Amino acid sequence: MSKITQLKSPIISAVEAIKDTYLFRLEAPEIAREAKPGQFVMVRVGKETILPRPFSVHAANGREISLLFSVVGKGTAWLAQKKKGETLDIFGPLGNGFTINPDSKNLLLVAGGIGIAPLRFLAEAACADGKQVTIIMGAQSGECLLPVTPSQSLYDKGMLPADFQCVNSTEDGSEGFKGLATQLIPHYLENIDQLFACGPVQMYKTMAKMPELKDKDVQVSLEIMMGCGMGVCYGCAIRTKKGLQQVCKDGPVFGMSNVEWESSPF
Repeated sequence: MSKITQLKSPIISAVEAIKDTYLFRLEAPEIAREAKPGQFVMVRVGKETILPRPFSVHAANGREISLLFSVVGKGTAWLAQKKKGETLDIFGPLGNGFTINPDSKNLLLVAGGIGIAPLRFLAEAACADGKQVTIIMGAQSGECLLPVTPSQSLYDKGMLPADFQCVNSTEDGSEGFKGLATQLIPHYLENIDQLFACGPVQMYKTMAKMPELKDKDVQVSLEIMMGCGMGVCYGCAIRTKKGLQQVCKDGPVFGMSNVEWESSPF
């Protein structure tokens, strides 16, 4: 289990990576040392909300971590106004992340919208371990896709490193395949040992019904509202084949086949 640390974390940089989506780099060495792909931190978002908000760790690099988030409400709108040099109250890392099997060689990652947030960290860790990574990124339009670049110098701008194959899909057809990311999955399953996904619940419900994934090791990260982030309040409980489990404590990563998708309160 990771050691949980509470910090007043200085903002190293804060940029709008793509439309209405922001990348924050935070000085948080204690959390950076402990964080694993798929884990998250809780951030106190001023007086806009009573409870802190969960954010996936987008990257962990030396003494810093990165958070990638879209503005979807009062809390994230408040956070987007924060500037370099200001501090954030955060604690983490929290939850159970992704598990790459030692004998896996080829991984497929599927990101729906802001679901790319935890998958960048996973992709980098997998590539560093010698795995072959393909990532399908889906969004409403091309302007909502995080760019890919071979230059690490663009880290501040939220670019994705070009160490893995990226396939884009957009609902309006403005970039890549016209359609949903889930429609591309069957075309990229050959020789895939594991599949990892992060996106809206409807994406998971679609995937759970796909016969092509019936015998695959599929892990999904659930992004739902949380209260405490530490398993105290039971505000994020879902139904699984193991009974009620908490997204913040038992997840946020679950085996897709273990979740009772139709009976959980999504």
